[in-house]
Amino acid sequence: MSTFDPRGPSGGGLPPQPVQPSDPSWGGAHVAGGPVDTDEQRSLGDIVGDIATDLTTLIKQELELAKTEAKDAAVKAGKGAGMFGGAGVAALLMLISLTLTLIWLLDGWMPREVAALIVTVVWAVIAGVLALRGRTEIKQMNPPLETTQKTLKEDVQWAKAQKNS
Repeated sequence: MSTFDPRGPSGGGLPPQPVQPSDPSWGGAHVAGGPVDTDEQRSLGDIVGDIATDLTTLIKQELELAKTEAKDAAVKAGKGAGMFGGAGVAALLMLISLTLTLIWLLDGWMPREVAALIVTVVWAVIAGVLALRGRTEIKQMNPPLETTQKTLKEDVQWAKAQKNS
């Protein structure tokens, strides 16, 4: 038995060519477990069982991939949410200072109570608009699972090819 040369049979950079059924070194029919001698005949039940096992394994792997992608997306979203939380605290302190400044400026033209009421109504309108926009954005959130979608499409093509052969 020869050893594997990563440079290929010619010693170049090309990978070795796959063994074809017309090649005399090919040992017979190929199944999930590997080559089988042509003398050994497999029953239809064995073939269906192997296909069912392969499909079960494939589905489990796809589910694990989807879980992993969703977990990675959730971790990134969590870090982003933490940063937004810190920014929110800083913005709140800034808005408190701004509110006091606006009340102080308006106090020169009107009573302090009226100035405070006007500034409060302005902040209430801003908060309402932001809440509605945030609600719309949350409803539209749909994390893409790009790798899972790609491999599922490949699986469908593989299954169609198996059905046609």
